[in-house]
Amino acid sequence: MPGPSTELVQQLYRTPPDRFVAARDAAVADARRAGDPSTARQLARLRRPTVAAWLVNLLAIRRPELVADLVELADELRTAQRELRGPRLRELSAQRRAVVGALVAEVRKLAAAEPDAPPAGRLPLAEVEATLNAAFSDAEVAEQVRAGRLLRAASYAGFGEVPRPQLRLVTGDDEEPEEEERPARRPGAQRARPEPATRTDRAAPGTDRAASRKDRAAGRAEQAERAAQRAARAERARQRRALERELALAQADQKRVEAELTEATGQERDGVAVLDGIEAELAELERRRAVAEQDLSRAKLARRAAERAVTVARRRAGEVEGAIEALAAEEGDADGGAGAAD
Repeated sequence: MPGPSTELVQQLYRTPPDRFVAARDAAVADARRAGDPSTARQLARLRRPTVAAWLVNLLAIRRPELVADLVELADELRTAQRELRGPRLRELSAQRRAVVGALVAEVRKLAAAEPDAPPAGRLPLAEVEATLNAAFSDAEVAEQVRAGRLLRAASYAGFGEVPRPQLRLVTGDDEEPEEEERPARRPGAQRARPEPATRTDRAAPGTDRAASRKDRAAGRAEQAERAAQRAARAERARQRRALERELALAQADQKRVEAELTEATGQERDGVAVLDGIEAELAELERRRAVAEQDLSRAKLARRAAERAVTVARRRAGEVEGAIEALAAEEGDADGGAGAAD
């Protein structure tokens, strides 16, 4: 049965590394449930990439046209290196630096669009840049970058544009002296045995040509060496400018967060003052409440005493009224008895 589809593999390799294993195992389980053990085995062999490799894979999957331009430029650059074409090599080296810088910036944008990507400050962009530079010197690395299945970051120990082993590879010096000596070994020349001066005169042009070839080869190697040194200086200058930009951004961020800290400190101080004022007001209100409660308690006691006094007065008034009524009744009875007697 056919193996995993390209879309599925690309989907796995654009998954952030911390979720790659879970996504791969889920794809393996799906393949097994679908009755496709071959696809399941191939998926199980996929390995989790590092964060830097994941970023390069994300670039190859999301922006394949940019990676295709990189691979094409890498082929041209390696051809110029092999042929030691100085002007073309310098032109392509400048293009390489521009392309790598643009690709690193694109990687930063792609990572910012990924919800589960590491923060911008923790992105291994230096490893991404080293991998892209290695692709210019190693066709195998370039193919891995183009395929979007890189497992770890790559690097190249040399300058990138001019591999060191080619700077001293001059094969003509080993072959040409043998060609110049062949006429002296021919049978006719041995039988003639010319005078030493004649042999010297005949050998001189060959020696001059060999020396000229050596000089030209040495000149090309020296030019390539100078080009490599210039490229290295330019690369260091570019890295310095990039670091200076990063420093400027970091300093701007530092000033911004320091200003935020100052503002937050002032707000905290104002909040403490407001809280202290509220607590003082609460204490005053508590004091006034205690005084009011005391006044209320005294008022309640006075009311109860007045109620008792009113009760006593009412009872006394009732008693007096009863006495008056009784007296009036007695007086009435007395007046009636006196009239009857008359």
